[in-house]
Amino acid sequence: MTALLSPGSIAAPAPPGTIDEGLARLGVRRLLLAIHDASFPADADEDTGRGSPATRAAARLFAYARSLGFTGIQLGPQGQTSHDNPSPYDATIFSRNLGGVALGSFRPGGAFEGLIGEPALARAVLADPGGPAQHRRAHEVHHQLIDAAFAALPARPDLGDRLRRFRAEHAAWLDRDALHAALCVEHRGAGFRDWPARDRDLWCADDAATLEQRAAHMREHAAAIERYAFGQLLVHDEHARVRREAARHRLALYGDLHVGYSDADAWAHAAAFLPGYRLGAPPSRTNGDGQPWGYPVLDPAQYTGHARALVRARADKAFAEYDSLRIDHPHGLICPWVYAAGAADPQRAVAEGARLFESPDLPDHPALARFAIARPDQLDRSQPRHADGWVRALDPAQVDRYAVLFDVLLDSARRHGRDPADLSCEVLSTMPHPLEAVLGRHQLGRWRVTQKARLDDPRDVYRTENVAAHDWVMIGNHDTTPIFALLRAWSPGHREAWARHLAARLALSRPERLATPGFFASAMLAELFVSRAENVSIFFADLFGCEERFNVPGLVDPANWSLRLPADFEDLHRDRLARGAALDIPLAIDLALAAPPAL
Repeated sequence: MTALLSPGSIAAPAPPGTIDEGLARLGVRRLLLAIHDASFPADADEDTGRGSPATRAAARLFAYARSLGFTGIQLGPQGQTSHDNPSPYDATIFSRNLGGVALGSFRPGGAFEGLIGEPALARAVLADPGGPAQHRRAHEVHHQLIDAAFAALPARPDLGDRLRRFRAEHAAWLDRDALHAALCVEHRGAGFRDWPARDRDLWCADDAATLEQRAAHMREHAAAIERYAFGQLLVHDEHARVRREAARHRLALYGDLHVGYSDADAWAHAAAFLPGYRLGAPPSRTNGDGQPWGYPVLDPAQYTGHARALVRARADKAFAEYDSLRIDHPHGLICPWVYAAGAADPQRAVAEGARLFESPDLPDHPALARFAIARPDQLDRSQPRHADGWVRALDPAQVDRYAVLFDVLLDSARRHGRDPADLSCEVLSTMPHPLEAVLGRHQLGRWRVTQKARLDDPRDVYRTENVAAHDWVMIGNHDTTPIFALLRAWSPGHREAWARHLAARLALSRPERLATPGFFASAMLAELFVSRAENVSIFFADLFGCEERFNVPGLVDPANWSLRLPADFEDLHRDRLARGAALDIPLAIDLALAAPPAL
């Protein structure tokens, strides 16, 4: 194949067919650009302080991504976040973030024209557009816009008719989320655990008294619930438009099925959760102390009841709205790591936690024995209880029990005409045997984040030599240091070791080119293309040569979740390519095609 771009060139991206041909020859079936909503670009007249996939600039990004060979866009969770917590992984599982409504949709020709005048829209935009996302500002602005649009609803009777249909179709989750929002206002922002019992426990039981209490709340807060539903109608309409725009560019749209639940979800679906325990991450090579996420745990006693219904409803809505899904931490559906709720020291509690289904006789977690699937004789007690090999073997019937909720998810995919092979399962440094067994029955792979690879360990899970065809490979993701910042931070010895590795892996004829950061990073991308993996993901910060972190796991910091692309992202990328400071996809394809085939 003729070189698409010579190293360091600044030619325009090669025609999509040429890049597509190269990816096809390399066996790459899926190439996703990963970007969260807040990071999308916005032109000055649509910049409220965050991005949205519905902006005009986002449509340009879709076109640009397709020109670079991408086959899909991997979004982050798109749920509603709170005013003070911008993490999309703490967002609602059904309601969408109102920040997804683009200002252009209120202007003439937009879907919601006639609801908000230009002066109000002008006040909504930043005086100094661009720069990092301003979560609180954007949260306030978008809620104010929905309030104003709702007040003007009589001007659009067609939307009033659609609102009635929307409420009827989505009542199962919409009424609960809307009532939670209304009660938050009534209780002046207090979390539901601090509400009076009559409000706090509204969804814990279905007795006659509780049902009447719910109905009374619905009547009392009818106006607030209607306004909430209207906001959700608009943002769901915007998402449908985004999906059409992605399809126009032949891009699959991936959702993010995050493992956590917001406070609204924990309240609205209380009957599905296990009292006394919380979900977290065990100690691992990524975080040696574990992470006390604080999320509720689905109750095994409800795997045929409320918990199963919740997982099914969530999956059905997701597969109706996306072409496929990234399954965040599938361990949470298969072999969750749990720790005591209400512990004075959550960090210590999560480090001393246990897996829900493989703790038949732990003296510090006697309450988990009744949920055990693994038998005592199947445990390797020479290993820590969080180790991948803690469970040594399982019989088929046990794997069936571990797979109950995950199978609900896969059944939903098939019912919606989705190919399970398209699913991306975020399995990082821990792959416990039960998880491996369940994914294996569906022939689903794991993630391989190559920047974390240990070059002194041939069996390391992040090395591309150990990749299977159904795995997903990436240089980094939203939780890692962007590759150009990482290259700058590496010690000379570590960088030299990687240079030798890449030179050998790609059979580079001129390894001295690795002295240039852009060539080095593009060679790391080429290593993904030359691997056996059919699935490649590139985080936007790596593609565009950003050096700022998008998120530092476990750290509460205003800078988290705020990195975003500028409106002139095309010029930015081309400029950085010229300076050897961004990923060069055509160059990576050329390097991969010239390399020896994967073993």
